[in-house]
Amino acid sequence: MADCNHDCSSCAAASGCDEKPVDMRVPGNKYSNVKRVIGVISGKGGVGKSSVTSLLAVASAKKGKKVAILDADITGPSIPAAFGVTERPMGTEEEMIIPVTTSTGIEIMSTNLLLPEATDPVVWRGPLLGGVIEQFWSEVIWGDIDVMYVDMPPGTGDVALTVFQSLPIDGIVIVSSPQTLVAMIVEKAVKMAAMMDIPVLGLVENMAYFKCPDCGSEHYIFGESHLDEIAASMGIEKTVQLPLDAEIAAYCDAGQIEKKDPGEITKLEEMINS
Repeated sequence: MADCNHDCSSCAAASGCDEKPVDMRVPGNKYSNVKRVIGVISGKGGVGKSSVTSLLAVASAKKGKKVAILDADITGPSIPAAFGVTERPMGTEEEMIIPVTTSTGIEIMSTNLLLPEATDPVVWRGPLLGGVIEQFWSEVIWGDIDVMYVDMPPGTGDVALTVFQSLPIDGIVIVSSPQTLVAMIVEKAVKMAAMMDIPVLGLVENMAYFKCPDCGSEHYIFGESHLDEIAASMGIEKTVQLPLDAEIAAYCDAGQIEKKDPGEITKLEEMINS
């Protein structure tokens, strides 16, 4: 319709309109009750998206929430390693999957938990990747979950589209780094979210600065922060800066991210889950 305002709720012709949006969300299962689903996305790789996902989950768990992580980074999964999880998920007689639980009770489902070896590559095309994500949602027994974080692969390709269309996403957190070039990448993620009618809950500027352990002074190794201006230009109200912290890498490498104090990420966790 030429005069369509895309508000189907107020349109008398909505029932017979070809432009009416189609709900493509995959139904869950009777064993799962996930109250809130938050995607963690980055427009490019190497900005610490999986670390931010892990810290958000740890921060939520420390507040007494029942937490899950759906690792949607199918070809580059790193969530199990960060939590030191190596056991394989169990199956049921109904051909459902029981996720692996970390030492503090965070439930995890990832392709790396299904591979014979953690270093085996996943060489699949887009449709197959999307199908796995749908299965992780509909065929995993998540139980009662207060908040699920979906660790998405970098970029705005097939997998991100599958997550946005197939899962009941309540909003996304975008992870960036301080370089000016990243502003363009962030804008791509924001525009994709807008196209899919997904709210942007917050923006994380990771590796924003390095705090000297000796004198306490802050050094902006990758250049001065542009977080405030980027967030303002894109209408994002909730932001947080994370320092370049060697401890985070050390805890992730040791599979002990749950022992790391979430630090500044706790503020964002409170803002997006309040």
